[in-house]
Amino acid sequence: MNPAVVWQAAAHLLAYPDERFWRRLPLIREAAEPHFATFLALAAELGSSELAAHYVETFDLQRRCCLYLTYYTDGDTRRRGESLAALKERYRRAGWELMEDELPDFLPVLLEFAALDDSGAALLNEHRAGLELLLAALRERDSPYRHVLGAVCAALPPIAGADRALAARVAASGPPAESVGGYR
Repeated sequence: MNPAVVWQAAAHLLAYPDERFWRRLPLIREAAEPHFATFLALAAELGSSELAAHYVETFDLQRRCCLYLTYYTDGDTRRRGESLAALKERYRRAGWELMEDELPDFLPVLLEFAALDDSGAALLNEHRAGLELLLAALRERDSPYRHVLGAVCAALPPIAGADRALAARVAASGPPAESVGGYR
């Protein structure tokens, strides 16, 4: 299957499960079900309120399950602002503008870009260590979303040694932090 279809479907599946999410499921099932059949079955089993609660508990309250990919490499540092600005510039150069309320490192945004622009796969690969860390955290929590992220990672080339080493380093020590004024 075309990776762009997987990435577009995953962008929708990794968004908050509101009414639009549920309305789009038949289209996603039709376009990309072999890749997301397990997730779709688990989502149907959980239902809208339980899946929404799980989404918030997983992605909003668990630092290890962050959908903002520069967090894995930059943490909550000033460098993260530079990374976000660089991502916005890459989108602009490709003729793609973000919505006012979107951060450029939000995984559904990156996935949608990857589905629509040839340079998107390279961008996802640049964040491969973060994707692998997120996948490991979702597997550890036995989250249904592990199936979505697993399909995203499977549509990318295998993780390279440098990204594997970065993922191991961040998994062991956490994302970077900076000390301002002697406090951490």
